[in-house]
Amino acid sequence: MLRQAREVGPAFLVPIAWTVVILAHLGVVADSTLFVAHVVMSVLLAVFTVTGRAEMRHGALRVWWWIVAVGFVVTVLGTVGFRLGAAGASLQAVALFGWMLLPAVGFVDTARRGVDRSSLYVGSAAASVLGAGVYAGGFLATSHAVPIVGLALVGIGQTAAILDAALRS
Repeated sequence: MLRQAREVGPAFLVPIAWTVVILAHLGVVADSTLFVAHVVMSVLLAVFTVTGRAEMRHGALRVWWWIVAVGFVVTVLGTVGFRLGAAGASLQAVALFGWMLLPAVGFVDTARRGVDRSSLYVGSAAASVLGAGVYAGGFLATSHAVPIVGLALVGIGQTAAILDAALRS
């Protein structure tokens, strides 16, 4: 059962996570809720890292194991950032940009290995990187919608690849 949860869990968690991030940027989700979400995700990532290690030693799975392990660290940094108030904003940014960009590395690696629908993974990587750029650039724009567009690009791109991977496993 744990193995099945590790295989299909991300297909549910990724779109939920990006939806919550977008809602937080829209002021619908409170910082306290984000803090709890970071704690929960830190625990899930720790469990995934520990329990998935034996099965994720080779090929693309090894790359993804490292992404999850590094993701655990950036998520914990984001969690700490919530407890530091304004001084923790940079740690929260590390977590946000970490999760925008870390999966892009895995998507490129997966596509490079010649999987079916490799163009989907390249597109997902591009959406992640482009979304991170749009989000960052959005703070220079006068429209509050630009960062949301960046987050949506990241969320849609990552969800497409994760759903594809889950359906093929």
